[in-house]
Amino acid sequence: MTVPTPTNEPLAPMPEDWRRALAVVAHPDDLEYGCSAAIAAWTDAGREVAYVLATRGEAGIDTLAPAECGPLREREQRASAAVVGVCEVEFLGHRDGVVEYGTALRRDIAAAIRRHRPELVVTINHRDTWGGTAWNTPDHVAVGRATLDAAADAGNRWIFPDLAEQGLQPWDGVRWVAVAGSPVPTHAVDATPGLERAVRSLLEHRTYITALTDEDPETYCREFLTGYARTVGARFGGRPAVSFELFGR
Repeated sequence: MTVPTPTNEPLAPMPEDWRRALAVVAHPDDLEYGCSAAIAAWTDAGREVAYVLATRGEAGIDTLAPAECGPLREREQRASAAVVGVCEVEFLGHRDGVVEYGTALRRDIAAAIRRHRPELVVTINHRDTWGGTAWNTPDHVAVGRATLDAAADAGNRWIFPDLAEQGLQPWDGVRWVAVAGSPVPTHAVDATPGLERAVRSLLEHRTYITALTDEDPETYCREFLTGYARTVGARFGGRPAVSFELFGR
């Protein structure tokens, strides 16, 4: 895969002429690590945002067996979404850690897009690394790439014709796919109005965070998100921000 070269060019504001968004990611907490401040701002403005997660994150905590971990992380994700004004959260039921890119995943995501009929689709970094310094996980890569493809699949009645037979008619209304956490962002959203709720939203994943770090959970969440927002803000007029790589359709 050819990766665009990172730049220090200013980030453009995200488009605002839309009403519905669908965020599609691999695991509970994926959206909360840097994206939920933008989602809070969008719901404040009266826009509708729904979440679709490929897995329940059941393989994410070493000390909890998947049968116990999955339902717990699902509850934490629903609580986390509610903090930023998101009521609809769906789980596709793919196995955490072994999500496979392919037609089955594309079909599930295309079905979700047809159900929710968004103009904006949000997903997570689909590239091999995070800025060339940390290896990405296979789940993130698979879900991100499948989401980019499914945005087109959702509008083509001949790719998954069984979806129409189930009442999910083609939806060709996706205008953009925005990739959060991309190492080559192009656009940004001012994080200031939603940053405090973003901290509380990430903090709802307390079981996962407690297993991840020995730091105080609130301190960890606040420092991570404010540090990220300041870094992005250096390319967005000095305002704390959330960045996206935006693909138009």
